[in-house]
Amino acid sequence: MIPTQNNTMDTDVTLDTLRAEIGLVGNSPEILQILETVQQVAATDITVLIYGESGTGKELIAHAIHRLSKRADKPFVVVNAGAIPEGIIESELFGHEKGAFTGAIGSRKGYFESADTGTLFLDEVGEMPLAAQVKFLRILEGKDFIRVGGSSARAVDVRLIAATNRDLRESVEHGNFRQDLFYRLNAIRMRIPPLRERAQDIPLLVKKFVTDFCQQNKIEFEGFSDAAMRVMQEYHWPGNVRELKNFVEMLIVIERGRRVDEGTLLRHLPRKNDFARPLPVPTNRSSEEVEREFIYRALVDLKNEIAQLRELLVGKYISPMRRLKPGYEDNAFVHEVDSGEVTKVEDSFESIEGMQKRMIYEALERTRGNRRKAAQMLKISERTLYRKIKEYDLPF
Repeated sequence: MIPTQNNTMDTDVTLDTLRAEIGLVGNSPEILQILETVQQVAATDITVLIYGESGTGKELIAHAIHRLSKRADKPFVVVNAGAIPEGIIESELFGHEKGAFTGAIGSRKGYFESADTGTLFLDEVGEMPLAAQVKFLRILEGKDFIRVGGSSARAVDVRLIAATNRDLRESVEHGNFRQDLFYRLNAIRMRIPPLRERAQDIPLLVKKFVTDFCQQNKIEFEGFSDAAMRVMQEYHWPGNVRELKNFVEMLIVIERGRRVDEGTLLRHLPRKNDFARPLPVPTNRSSEEVEREFIYRALVDLKNEIAQLRELLVGKYISPMRRLKPGYEDNAFVHEVDSGEVTKVEDSFESIEGMQKRMIYEALERTRGNRRKAAQMLKISERTLYRKIKEYDLPF
């Protein structure tokens, strides 16, 4: 609902009008659901947690909620918690008094104070250090705070909207995020889907990006062929809407306004594997030396995985009873196993992949999907476990 000049709410606003007002492009069911949720929460002061991948438009949604709220003519302050160094985050959020620390030559307002009577959008809230989370929770509960180096509490009236690209529940389980703060932020949770889940919106987004860019730069553009548009709809867009926008603008400039067909688009479209490669780093070594180092690292990783798998098999199927025999070196030993255990070991090597998949699945079931505990139970690294879950397409 869009606020009128007297700051009341127009209840007859359509979703099309709302979409145009806040700049959210798309007709997919996911976008329509987001628009309805924005309408519902904007009129209240309830805390909203927006989560989604980078580039999906979380700040756009937060700004929309603010613009459609009774605080629309008040400050909208954006804070990226992940970009503030840990040592100064308290000062940035809550401000400081003169002389509070070296370099504090005067008093300074923090973000909370700057957002008083308005909205504070805290992006990447999952990156906030635990020490700051305690004070952050206090200000949410008590509506007041104390500046760094200060002694008196200051009251504020701030509507909070937080955003993250992390799974905060998993961060809570790992001890990286306070559970009480998570529950406090999680009053209303909005998920912004990645672009690959709403491919039907891509033509509308492309049209908007083309129109805006050409008008701003006074450029004529002949457009995209139908085949080129289909390719864009089929692409996975790991950078989401932000990547699509930059890609469209780049093509307009590089192709000098000429019509972009499928072949032209494919020449410029990054391949999936390009994102898995490390960025090129200048070195003083020859290409042969660099290649040998890459091969060496790959072999070391493979060796470690084989060693972990061997330990897994030995611990599962071979008796822990070990006895050194005379004449052998200290690091040589013989396992005492019965015939049944030998049969199990021999059978397991006939289908190591199946056995490994089953063991990983059982461990994840026992730990209720806790990957860290499952990795500890299996005596393998979390990195290896994550890779195996993806490799075996396990539902965890």
